[in-house]
Parts: sequence; C-alpha cells; structure tokens
Amino acid sequence: MSDPIRTCLGCRGTAPKAQLLRLAWYRGEVVIDERQVLPGRGAYLHRGCVGPALKRRQFGRALRQPVAADQVAARLSELAD
Repeated sequence: MSDPIRTCLGCRGTAPKAQLLRLAWYRGEVVIDERQVLPGRGAYLHRGCVGPALKRRQFGRALRQPVAADQVAARLSELAD
C-alpha cells in the first residue's frame, strides 16, 4: 500500500506524507508532529518551503486558527537545534 499524498503549504506541490513535515494545532498551540499522529488539524510542508508558506499566511488557513508567523518560526527553529 502506498503512502498517502499531501500538499505542501509553501510550494503547493504534492508529495508522500512521509516526505513532508507536519505541524499541528494541539492544546492551543502549534507543535511539530514528528510522528504525524497527533489529533486535530495538521499542515504539511517541505522543510525548504517554510518562507513561502509564512509569506502567504498559509498556516492560519490550514490549521483554522489564528497563527502568528513568529510562533511557527519558533517551532521550526527547534528542529535546527
């Protein structure tokens, strides 16, 4: 069975779910869902597509919550550490 296909928020390209990073709205904040199993709304993107997604304010739309760009940037900076 093949991996489900998801759309990247930044480039709008499609890719298998396993190749994309998932951010989820969980307990009132944006979190990185590394295992891709958290309940609720999720947003998928390639690691290199964060800038375009932030610029177009895609996270708030995808997660259906008001999401500040600095909140997403803070979560993604945790990956770099």
